[in-house]
Amino acid sequence: MALPDLISVEEFFAPPERTNATISPDGTRIAYLAPWRNRLNVWVRSTDTEADARCVTADASRSVIGFHWTDDPRWLLYLQDSGGDENWHVFRIDLDEPGAPAVDLTPFPGVRVWGFELPVARPGKAIVQLNARTVAEIDLHELDIATGELTLLARNPGQVINWLCAPDGELYAQTLTGEGDIELSRWDDATGELSSVVVFDGADYPLSISPFQLTPDGTGLWIGSNRDTDRTRLARLDLATGVETEVDSHPSFDLVPGPFPSLITHPRTGELRAVRYLGERQVLRAVDPHFAAVLEKVATLSDGDVAAVSSDDAGQRWVVAFNHDRDPGVTWFYDHATGEARQLFRSHPQLDPESMAPMVPVTIPARDGLSLPGYLTLPVGVEPAGLPLVLNVHGGPWLRDIWAFDPFVQMLANRGYAVLQVNFRGSTGYGKAHTKAAIGEFAGTMHDDLIDAVNWAVEQGYADRDRVGIYGGSYGGYAALVATTFTPDVFAAAIDYCGISDLANFMRTMPPAVRAMMANNWYAYVGDPADPAQEADMLARSPISRVDQIRTPLMVVQGANDVRVVQAESDNIVESLRTRGVDVEYMVRGDEGHGFLNPDNQIDMYRAAETFLARHLGGRDGADRTEKARLAVLEGR
Repeated sequence: MALPDLISVEEFFAPPERTNATISPDGTRIAYLAPWRNRLNVWVRSTDTEADARCVTADASRSVIGFHWTDDPRWLLYLQDSGGDENWHVFRIDLDEPGAPAVDLTPFPGVRVWGFELPVARPGKAIVQLNARTVAEIDLHELDIATGELTLLARNPGQVINWLCAPDGELYAQTLTGEGDIELSRWDDATGELSSVVVFDGADYPLSISPFQLTPDGTGLWIGSNRDTDRTRLARLDLATGVETEVDSHPSFDLVPGPFPSLITHPRTGELRAVRYLGERQVLRAVDPHFAAVLEKVATLSDGDVAAVSSDDAGQRWVVAFNHDRDPGVTWFYDHATGEARQLFRSHPQLDPESMAPMVPVTIPARDGLSLPGYLTLPVGVEPAGLPLVLNVHGGPWLRDIWAFDPFVQMLANRGYAVLQVNFRGSTGYGKAHTKAAIGEFAGTMHDDLIDAVNWAVEQGYADRDRVGIYGGSYGGYAALVATTFTPDVFAAAIDYCGISDLANFMRTMPPAVRAMMANNWYAYVGDPADPAQEADMLARSPISRVDQIRTPLMVVQGANDVRVVQAESDNIVESLRTRGVDVEYMVRGDEGHGFLNPDNQIDMYRAAETFLARHLGGRDGADRTEKARLAVLEGR
């Protein structure tokens, strides 16, 4: 047996040829993202032919990540920030004027769009949440798409973190109490005051309540509720009485915590079509008979999980993308009226699914008996025994790994590594008890779970104990730093990607509007840096306090414009190590924020990671690829 042919980093991380396709409300056009000057931009084509495909944006500095059809077929809207600073602006594209530049409809320096929706009851308008008046408070505005005029609908009284606008114009506000509980209140426009509708235990929702979406008639709210149960189900909250009624549930699984919306709704009416749940893989339950019939046909097109879904207003013409562990972004067109189905594209046609490694669900026992769900990816073509292993730790930590294509995981498998992803305590999607088991356990049992996962892989015979590395971004970067400072003898290499080194400093340097949203997560789970005793505990759980323990080879990656984990978090670790004479690889990119978005930066990073891991773990190194092959990929081969 032998590994498949080496696949270059450029092939794994080149921008997708096409991705994120959605169909227009009238069903005549499809918009999607595709490269222009090596950055993803918005393209539009006819539904029935791609001969007229044209690029309608021209951002050569930063990839566009998404867009929205409006009720007027003339306009498309998209969000864009500057260099990863997360100050999102709304841009308008005029499809009737080819070549016209995109127009910034929220042209305010240092201001961020925090929420954005296109309400059915307000044609030609968008509802946007902006911190234009003061950076720490989010106000609600109506945006006229054609003219760009902004009208203030509600001024934040000081504690609102999210607004909801009902079809009849009634407004609701989501706030956090001083105890970290989530409160839904009705806004009185005449007095500028809030009156409480219902309060949720914030400890049960460390990120947010999802979904948290008004019903089409505006009299209720669809919520992901775990009231009186460990699992998250779909409920309807009556806005007049505050009473919850179950809409749909799964006996074993939570509603999908991401990355795709847990609800599939009609693009114009907002009527509920289906509900997503997530176990080892996705379970999609149709609640609308018409969508059930569509889903029955669509499910035959791929053995992957239905991901992004869009339809025309009539619900007849559909564009459906599939999630898959070995074949990313396969996207189909389906006409329910005629039965026609055709594949629109594979996002990465240069990658052969047969050469990719399956992502297999596993369950790992923690030392205290907690079951830790996860995924194991083993290289194709070699005996799965005594392999170098990379523990890939997800961010958040209030997220989870899912069954999906991950280019870094596949790149590692192609080079002979086993890759283990574990949904340690604190991860979401496995019931609130699994999440709340992380309270007070940063660098504690949360880290024990990762060590237990490594021990499991070694005991099962998959991994060579002397060739284990750890990689992670954001919280995962923190976990990698904890690994090097609290358990330095376990790992032979570590990569920290925009990770936290000082918990108190991290919390103090978050943007002001974000700090108002941290009561039910970071403050509840880690502590309050304003309290000396809690700050001391946070420092004890911070890698920066134990830098003298680091002897594991370390690579650190950071975006200079990161507003969540500021560059100082990485600078301080690197400076401390270099002062001691310890070698550390450090990569900073001035045009990136919290994670690298642009393909050239991603390629640079993962080429460096490939060489770093090969040096310390002994996996196959593709650094000797030819310049000709590299350039061929970059030119769009």
